[in-house]
Amino acid sequence: MKILVISDSHGNKGVIRKAVDLEVPGIVLHLGDHDSDCEEIDPEYPEIPFRCIRGNCDRSSAGSDTDEFTLGGKRFYMTHGHLHRVKLGLSSVFKAASSRGADVLLFGHTHVPYYSVKENVTVVNPGSIGMGGKTYAVLEFKNGAVICNIKSV
Repeated sequence: MKILVISDSHGNKGVIRKAVDLEVPGIVLHLGDHDSDCEEIDPEYPEIPFRCIRGNCDRSSAGSDTDEFTLGGKRFYMTHGHLHRVKLGLSSVFKAASSRGADVLLFGHTHVPYYSVKENVTVVNPGSIGMGGKTYAVLEFKNGAVICNIKSV
């Protein structure tokens, strides 16, 4: 399954549509900052499920700050990152993911793409799809591992 991970769309719905059309994912994960973009676009792709959380720019949203679920036998933990102060470092967000038994940690907020594997946890920040480099991440399962490619629209 191909997983499209986006964050920080900041109202730029056209670039989300481009990424979805280009990648044709099995699911879209939106990590906040204009989670309403996700909610607006979701009905346009009825065959693709969308999961969205709110970020620091989504204060009026009724959405959740985090999401936890299993895909492909891997436990995912999604957060925007502002509540863990990811701009100052990753120790807090990594600890939160580890305490939940996450295999995959997804966060945004910094607008800077990031990918690493630390202590068997795949850590991904797709950057900002709506601003700057207009980046996103594509995750796929291969031989029991989660492989990440950072791309731009």
